[in-house]
Amino acid sequence: MSPDYRVPPSAEIDAADGPDVADAPWSDEPEKREARVPGELHGARLDKAVVAFIPEFSRSHLQTLIEGGHVRVDGRAVTTASRKVSAGQQIAVELMPTPESRAFRPEPLPLTVVFEDAHLLVLDKPAGLVVHPAAGNWSGTLLNGLLAHHAAAATLPRAGIVHRLDKDTSGLMVVGKTLQAVTALVRAMAARDVHRRYLAIVHGDLRSAQLRIDAPIGRDPKSRIKMAVVAGGKPAMTDVERVAHTAQFSALRCTLHTGRTHQIRVHLASHGHPLVADAVYGGAPALGMLRQALHAERLEFAHPLLATTLSFAAEPPADLASAWAQVDEGH
Repeated sequence: MSPDYRVPPSAEIDAADGPDVADAPWSDEPEKREARVPGELHGARLDKAVVAFIPEFSRSHLQTLIEGGHVRVDGRAVTTASRKVSAGQQIAVELMPTPESRAFRPEPLPLTVVFEDAHLLVLDKPAGLVVHPAAGNWSGTLLNGLLAHHAAAATLPRAGIVHRLDKDTSGLMVVGKTLQAVTALVRAMAARDVHRRYLAIVHGDLRSAQLRIDAPIGRDPKSRIKMAVVAGGKPAMTDVERVAHTAQFSALRCTLHTGRTHQIRVHLASHGHPLVADAVYGGAPALGMLRQALHAERLEFAHPLLATTLSFAAEPPADLASAWAQVDEGH
């Protein structure tokens, strides 16, 4: 029988326990550039003059630097991009890092580690934590925390992240710590050899005790931030088990056979049962839930190097546990 790892009460790793990153090569000290306005740019806009001698940055970013007071003309800060410059004036620019350039930097974060060895770690991700940097979330992500947790993460694609959970989904994730482990885990995911089960609470009474949803998922043609069941989408299959239900809600266990973006959310919404508090797919807040009612409860896979089967379980956080109990008691 494979070992079943459950989240121990003391599993949280304090941020201070991560490796010392004081000597890391990242720095927020801005680079400074200076140049004199040449004759051919006499009378040009300030932003055009700055772009002329710092062409590797976008004009919009350099305009942001001007507006932020990081550009000086003859020693005086100028915050208007359209200001005209004269030949011979000295322009000094502080090249403040772009948000994107700060994305892949170590940031000590508290991580709830369920299991860790030299090859991989399994985490219980809290709701609200973004997994990977993207527009609007260039720092404070799980990736940043992994870069601080172990030095080798900086040498791995996506710091070893091989699958993701949505920001507001809680639960179990596996992360590779070596390139060999990352490669093996990615292949196992593609071969559907990583088994994942979720707890979900949806609006409405799901009348079927067992339901298999086999429907392709692709980008919603009407909204670029949503996915949808669409002809020509990628194959997607979810098995759904109804655990408890009332006239208004159903508590479900969902097993993934594929791992498409928003798969459980899209599949259930397509059947008229959006997740509670999943505003993107039509679910209203209820039962005390203010984030989508979804938790990655179980995770099972073969160790990428040792071949032993590893099985993990994580209890739902307090908000989902309370909501689940309300549905169960009303059953």
